[in-house]
Amino acid sequence: MRLRLTAAFFLPPRFTPQSVRYDRRYRKLDQYRFIVWFLSLPLLVYGFFVVSPFLQAFFYSLTDWTGYSSDYNFVGFDNYERMWNDDKFWDATRNSLLLLVIAPLVTLAMGLFFAYMLSAGGRRRSHGVSGVAGSGLYKIVYFFPQVLSLAIIAVIWARIYSPRSGALNAGLEAVGLDSWAREDWLGSSWAIWCVLVVLCWSFVGFYVVLFSAAMSAIPTEIYEAARLDGAGRATTFFRITFPLTWETVRTGWIYMGIQALDAFALVNVMVPEHGMDVLPSYLFEKSFRDAQAGYATTIGVALFLITLVFATVMMRLGRRERIEF
Repeated sequence: MRLRLTAAFFLPPRFTPQSVRYDRRYRKLDQYRFIVWFLSLPLLVYGFFVVSPFLQAFFYSLTDWTGYSSDYNFVGFDNYERMWNDDKFWDATRNSLLLLVIAPLVTLAMGLFFAYMLSAGGRRRSHGVSGVAGSGLYKIVYFFPQVLSLAIIAVIWARIYSPRSGALNAGLEAVGLDSWAREDWLGSSWAIWCVLVVLCWSFVGFYVVLFSAAMSAIPTEIYEAARLDGAGRATTFFRITFPLTWETVRTGWIYMGIQALDAFALVNVMVPEHGMDVLPSYLFEKSFRDAQAGYATTIGVALFLITLVFATVMMRLGRRERIEF
């Protein structure tokens, strides 16, 4: 009978034998069969276009493939040993991890602050809380960088950081801070901080709109009750707004962390050659400039593991019982 039930799992219902169809175990089997067949095609497409490239990347990381021919030799874990002893790789990793830690923290903090001010930071009136005047216009202004591509943003900010005609040095000189001006913002140790500023500026508007939408879903009765209890803005934010928008904040943290790890466009366009590297830009250099695609895929595997660990840690640390309201 078990053999018949197993065979019935792969057969359409019309071809299932009568002796099996009326078995109680077949009803449960029929439910699982529907789920499996319903998900089989999407999972097959996902496996082919998403999982398969990761497996191929791991395979090529064990070779000396140049990327410009079909010839390669299997070298085992030599690329991983080389990566472990590569000082430039560790410099790029340090820069990427610095962006991973600071960029989400700064961007989400600014996004939460602006979203809270736009949603509940206005004057407290008798009918409840309200945002600041012109909050709709502010949301459009904050969101504006999102309509620009990162390449355009990088070109604009590269001109701002220009030592000769850049607006940054000119602005510092205009207010009497000539000593703060730099001859090479993007070619020195300041490069990572300049990229960090641009990264936060370009994404903060997205999180202002995202968090504003999450805050608007909080019933106003909760804010009114807190106001009647004498809660100030700080108490209202940390005791009501932040806990009730935590799921959105956690998702935004993961997304912003991935964006920080993928700072390739900003670094490649803004920063001059050898000014600084992050993992994606160093991967690009090894693959397309040095024709070392095998070693580049090794760096890609390391970047994948860092991203996976970051997302897993954030999901585990941020998990809690869902708050319903």
